[in-house]
Amino acid sequence: MRALVIEEFGRPGELREVPRPDAAPDGAVIAVAATGVCRSDWHAWQGHDDGVPLPFVPGHEFAGTVVSVGSEVDRAWLGQRVTTPFVCACGRCAECAAGEQQVCARQEQPGFTHDGSFAEFVAVRYAETNLVALPDAVSFDVAATLGCRYATAWRAVHRRARVVAGERVGVFGCGGLGLSAVIVAAQAGAHVTAVDRSPDALEFARRLGATDAGTTMPSDLQVALECSGHPALVDAALRSLRRRGRHVQVGLVPGGAHTAMDVAIARELDVLGSHGMPARDYPELLRTLPIDAVASMIARREPLEGAQHALDALGDAAGVTILHP
Repeated sequence: MRALVIEEFGRPGELREVPRPDAAPDGAVIAVAATGVCRSDWHAWQGHDDGVPLPFVPGHEFAGTVVSVGSEVDRAWLGQRVTTPFVCACGRCAECAAGEQQVCARQEQPGFTHDGSFAEFVAVRYAETNLVALPDAVSFDVAATLGCRYATAWRAVHRRARVVAGERVGVFGCGGLGLSAVIVAAQAGAHVTAVDRSPDALEFARRLGATDAGTTMPSDLQVALECSGHPALVDAALRSLRRRGRHVQVGLVPGGAHTAMDVAIARELDVLGSHGMPARDYPELLRTLPIDAVASMIARREPLEGAQHALDALGDAAGVTILHP
């Protein structure tokens, strides 16, 4: 199969022929129809994540068709249109037993722990726990935005921040993750303020439901969703909150970054992390999915040959890039 292979962190990858993966006894192989290009892929390429092996194939946000399954997996999955969360949970550990699969102690992540979806085929473990069947109405392109960005934003808004209608919510950083958070928070009935330095990203945010959007930092928010991971925005998000407000850190923050913990203490803020979403929550997400709004985030579609350029160009323009292997 063809795949983008990274031999050295920070150096351009090479599109080449590599062996097609086999299904583990508890796993499945998916023919990739669409895969998103995410900031997390860029972090892995740059070597910011511990444990990413070299060489590796990036990509963790994908949709496609099941083409093979292991001996422990129901063969009824063969031929089904599916996606998966980027956290492929084991289904057996204490965290999974408690329903918290997104922090599974034995999780695997395509594109991080093993080769990912910037390829014609991708293997996943723990298939019975992680495969999510797609409704016919959800295209592969839309589904390829769900595994990380939209699903992560959905859980951050509904499960971690517990946003309710009428609350003032700030979304800091309006890449694909932040734009997803705007959609979900607006759908929940919140008054959403979007903050980004890109005029195009802010215009996207307005179209997706932000009532305010700009570069000026808001104040007196009830909830702050930080979706960029940039230390300055993390600090600004914390400082934007009213007393007893809720901060949810969704974007990946570089190790050692300073944050305004003095403000968190003085104002008694709730500071929460949010890491993906378990497959068990996908049925609710899919029932409420605003397909047209999510599809409108897709700004560019590229063949697999454009994968390295897409990594290079992350952040240069607003919207989501989808690869078609």
